[in-house]
Amino acid sequence: MLLFSKRLKEIRKKVGLTQEELGARVGVTKVSVCCYEKGTRTPTLETLLDIADVLHVDFTYLLGTENYVVAEDDVDYGMNIAKDEIELIRELRKHPDLYHLLVSEPERVIKLIEQKIR
Repeated sequence: MLLFSKRLKEIRKKVGLTQEELGARVGVTKVSVCCYEKGTRTPTLETLLDIADVLHVDFTYLLGTENYVVAEDDVDYGMNIAKDEIELIRELRKHPDLYHLLVSEPERVIKLIEQKIR
């Protein structure tokens, strides 16, 4: 829910609401909204829908799943993917060696990255 946290904070600020005001409108505390924005707490589905309604956005946008992508090799397969994820893929493609390694051995590369950032 990393994208949710980021988008919630961005949209809340864009519409000019404080955490306390948003919380009051959706029936949660300021602390809850703060935790949603930090990614340490996840709202219930009902609260998520209320937040989307108050902020005048589709809940799928808050979740970061507004683009539907169909795999090139299988027309029956599709998935929702966020614009941020698409941008990450575009950036990775600028580094062919790294991109190839990530595509060919994703689990291994993720483990190496996790070890490096700890």
